[in-house]
Amino acid sequence: MTGIPRTPGVLRIGNASGFYGDRFDALREMLTGGPLDVLTGDYLAELTMLILGRSRLKNPDRGYATTFLRQLEEGLGLAHERGVKIVANAGGLNPAGLADAVRELAAKVGVPVRVAHVEGDGLPVPEGFLTANAYLGGAGIAACLDAGADIVVTGRVTDAALVTGPAAARFGWGPDDLDALAGAVVAGHVLECGTQATGGNYAFFRGHDLRRPGFPVAEIHADGSSVITKHDGTGGVVDIGTVTAQLLYETGGARYAGPDVTARLDTVRLRQEGPDRVRISGVRGEAPPPTLKVGLNRIGGWRNEVVFVLTGLDIEDKARLVREQFADALDHSGTRPREVRWELARTDRADAATEETASALLRLVVRDPDQETVGRVVSGAAIELALGSYPGFHVTAPPGKGTPYGVFEARYVPAGEVTHLAVLPDGRRTAVPPPATTRPLRAADEPGLPAPLTDPGPTRPAPLGRIAGARSGDKGGDANVGVWAADEDAWRWLAHELTVDRFRELLPETAPLTVVRHVLPNLRALNFTVHGLLGEGVAAQHRFDPQAKAVGEWLRSRHLPVPVSLLEAARARETHPATHVPEAHA
Repeated sequence: MTGIPRTPGVLRIGNASGFYGDRFDALREMLTGGPLDVLTGDYLAELTMLILGRSRLKNPDRGYATTFLRQLEEGLGLAHERGVKIVANAGGLNPAGLADAVRELAAKVGVPVRVAHVEGDGLPVPEGFLTANAYLGGAGIAACLDAGADIVVTGRVTDAALVTGPAAARFGWGPDDLDALAGAVVAGHVLECGTQATGGNYAFFRGHDLRRPGFPVAEIHADGSSVITKHDGTGGVVDIGTVTAQLLYETGGARYAGPDVTARLDTVRLRQEGPDRVRISGVRGEAPPPTLKVGLNRIGGWRNEVVFVLTGLDIEDKARLVREQFADALDHSGTRPREVRWELARTDRADAATEETASALLRLVVRDPDQETVGRVVSGAAIELALGSYPGFHVTAPPGKGTPYGVFEARYVPAGEVTHLAVLPDGRRTAVPPPATTRPLRAADEPGLPAPLTDPGPTRPAPLGRIAGARSGDKGGDANVGVWAADEDAWRWLAHELTVDRFRELLPETAPLTVVRHVLPNLRALNFTVHGLLGEGVAAQHRFDPQAKAVGEWLRSRHLPVPVSLLEAARARETHPATHVPEAHA
C-alpha cells in the first residue's frame, strides 16, 4: 500500500488526544472501538511548547511528547493489523528524534511500519527565548502519506492540519481546492480537542452520560463536508450543541485563517442526521494569508504562591491583618517582589456544619525576575507569621522555592521564508512550497442581526446560562468566549441583548479591556474576544483561571432580565429532551 487510496468513499479520521496528558488508553480504544482510516493525536499547545523547550534544555535528544511513544508500544501492532494510518504532532521540537524513536520501537516490537516526519517549523530562536516555531499546514503530511507512510509525526503544525493533510492525500486536493480544504479545517477544529466534541466541558452536560466520553470521529467526504460522530457504544454525546461549542472554541470572527486556507465560519451549516451524528456542510474557503504565525516562548521570571485559610468569623479583618503583616515582613527584609497580587475567595458559609465550608481562601501570588526574591524571602515571611497572626492560621501547602513561569508571544513571517519539509519513509527530503495564491487577512463585514422578538412578554431575573451555552479558552494573552442559543427565539433575544456593553457589565473584570464581538448567525452564536485578560498568556499564570476555561461558565451564571417564555421553553427542552430534536443551523 503506497498511501491512502484515492477513492470516492468516506475518509474516517479519529482523534485520540486533545492535549499532552490526555487519556492514555484513548489510542487503543480508538483503534479497537470501530472502523478508522486515520487516527490523529494533538499533543501541542502554547504551554506544551514551553514545557518541551525546558525538557530539551536538560536533554537535547528529547523535546517531543514521550507519552505518544509509550502509547505506540501497543498501538503500532493494532494500527498495522487494521490498516490505520497514525498522524500526530507529538514531535514537538524534535520530530526527527521522535521518528527515529518510533522506528526503534517498531523494530523492538516486530511491527513493519514506514515512518515519516514533517519539519521546518523550527525557526532561529531570538535571544532570550527558548522556542520559535511556525505553524505549518497539512501539505507536508499529505506528501508523507502519498509516499506510503504508516506513521507521520510532525512538529508545530496547526491543529487542523492533522485532518487537512490526510484528507488532501485521500482525495487529491490541491492548494486551489479552497472550499474542500476549508471544510476539512472546520472538521479538524472540531476534532482537535478530543472529547470536547463529544460532551466534555459542555454547558448542557446534565442528562448525558459523561463519565467517560468517547473520542470523536469525522467522516470526511470528497467535497470537504463531513459528519462528526463517535464509535458506537462509547460515552458522551454528539449533537448540534457540542459541535457548535467546539466551533466557537478559541476562534474569533468569520474568517478563521490558517496556512492551508482561510475558512469562513459564517458559512458553516450544521444538521443533526441522527443520534450522535452531526453533518457539517456549506463551508467556503478563501486563499490563506501570505504570512505564517510563529509562536515564541521564553522564561518570563519566577513565581511563588501561598494560600492562607481563613476560618469562621471576621474573614475580611483576618485577610487585612495577614496582608499588612506580610507587607511589613517584606519591608524588614529589604526585598519586595516586582508583582504582589492578593485575591480573597469567599468560599465560607455562615454557621457552617463543617470546618472546610466555614473557610475562605486568601491567595497570594508573587512574581519577579529573581528566584531568590520570590523564594526564601516570600516563604520565610509567610511561615514566620504562623504563631503571630490571625486566629486559626494555616496554609494549604508549605510555600516553596519558586518556579519559573513562561511568556508566549505571537509573531508573523512571510510564508516563503519558512522551509516546510516532508521527510519521507525512504529518507528523501521534499520541500513543500507555500501557496501560490494568498489573500491578506481582513475582518469580514459584520452581518445584520436577526429581527428582535416582537412580543417577548414579561421577564424575570435569571442566569444567562438557562437559555444560552458558552465555551471559553485562550489565545496568548486574550480570552475567547463563544455564546450560542439553542433555538431561533432565544437567538433573536441574545443577539440584541448581549452587546459588548452588557458583556462588560456582566463580567466586571473585562470592563477596562478591549472587547470585540463577532456575530455568527448560522451558528446562532456570538463570539467575544477579550484582549489582555490573561496578561502574558497561560504559562505566565497571570490570573486564577490562566486559560480562561471557565470564563464562559462565569458569564452563564450571571443574572439579567430574561423573557419568561424563553426560560419555559428551555425548561421544557431540559425536562423532555427526546421531544426536542436540535434544530438544523441554516
